[in-house]
Amino acid sequence: MQPLSRHSVLAVWEQGRHRHPIDRALLLSAHAQPERATETLADQPLGQRNLALLRLRQQTYGSELAAYLDCPSCGERLEFNLNSADLLAETTAPRNRDAITIDGLSFRLPTSRDLAQIATSIEEKAAADELLAECLISADEASDTSTLTAMAERVAEALEDADPAADLALDFVCDNCAHRWEESLDIAVYLWEEVAAHAQRLLDDVHVLASAYGWTEDEVLRLSDIRRMHYLKRVLM
Repeated sequence: MQPLSRHSVLAVWEQGRHRHPIDRALLLSAHAQPERATETLADQPLGQRNLALLRLRQQTYGSELAAYLDCPSCGERLEFNLNSADLLAETTAPRNRDAITIDGLSFRLPTSRDLAQIATSIEEKAAADELLAECLISADEASDTSTLTAMAERVAEALEDADPAADLALDFVCDNCAHRWEESLDIAVYLWEEVAAHAQRLLDDVHVLASAYGWTEDEVLRLSDIRRMHYLKRVLM
């Protein structure tokens, strides 16, 4: 895997700026896993996708992930740093690529394609039920699919155990009120926001240096970060 180059950052941003977050995640996944056929990425287990995006993020922007969130109890803002190397070491890839079976019902691991199928669902519980229905691949003669909703929690736990990286859940404690809760890191959204911000900075740099020196976009992007910074400094003095 190679880090995103400056040219790649602009290309990914241009392709994904008006797309759904799921499609943006697949765009980034294509760069994170160049060895995989693009048409297969939507059917990849979410844990595999997330781990690949974590590695791409680490290769491109380093291990430290700065973030913040507001306590759901008192509203206090918590600022914190995560380390992608630690997350990669602590989170395993899908343990079971095959189906899991509960009470005669067999389910496969959720994929990006499944998320796209339930993207229009507004209510969380309905979306979860739809996701289980999408992942149901077979039922034996004695099983009853009408009980799918009732067994949703058991199935969700089994799927999480089979693919721990599908939901990068983190535990938090508020320093202000001691409230404890769990929050998920959506690495696809996090990385996309970084790529989008990076693209805007690069566009600004190209605009300034092209205006000052008459260089092409490609010529500006091929400059090292340090040389580009020093040219910008001189132009803006």
